[in-house]
Amino acid sequence: MAAAALPPVTRQVSGRAAAVPSGPECGQPLAAAVAELPVLDASGRRVPFGALFRERRAVVVFVRHFLCYICKEYVEDLAKIPKSFLQEANVTLIVIGQSSYHHIEPFCKLTGYSHEIYVDPEREIYKRLGMKRGEEIAFSGKSPHIKSNILSGSIRSLWRAMTGPLFDFQGDPAQQGGTLILGPGNNIHFIHCDRNRLDHKPINAVLQLVGVQPVDFTGRPSVTHV
Repeated sequence: MAAAALPPVTRQVSGRAAAVPSGPECGQPLAAAVAELPVLDASGRRVPFGALFRERRAVVVFVRHFLCYICKEYVEDLAKIPKSFLQEANVTLIVIGQSSYHHIEPFCKLTGYSHEIYVDPEREIYKRLGMKRGEEIAFSGKSPHIKSNILSGSIRSLWRAMTGPLFDFQGDPAQQGGTLILGPGNNIHFIHCDRNRLDHKPINAVLQLVGVQPVDFTGRPSVTHV
């Protein structure tokens, strides 16, 4: 399947798309200094960030922290994307967190996520890409990916923190995430920086941008009309 043509580079802030401003943290192409920053895989191996998409297009999702129930439920839906859908469009899916690499394997077991995943424990890439720290009070609409309410979700997050091998939040709780479409090379095609914990991009909206067929996240069986 031929790679889908991508729209002009955009940066989404405050719910609207705007031209990506120039600058080393979010210009086009991605600054070499950012591409050289390391991420860690589940074994602690250091990989240059730019190597993840040097030869391919990638949807890169930066999450808040691994104990965040919203991130957990969003990644649970990312896990439902069939690898065959991504392969048909020649696209890879990457999640980046900001915890210790020791938390990667338990998080993947918890969410069922089997695509690529790395961490940026010092949050250097988050910072250089302009990811927000702190929450902006803004209406982000109802997410199709979040099932828990704030009370039940927060209680479960706290319980996971208390019952884990180390009592920590597996990242800075104030750090927000975002979504990018990158590569091949250091080309930035799309960037969305979350304003708050509920401001993530709907997954199918991102998949559409890279020519990946939509996924049914409802869990309802399909109906065949005859």
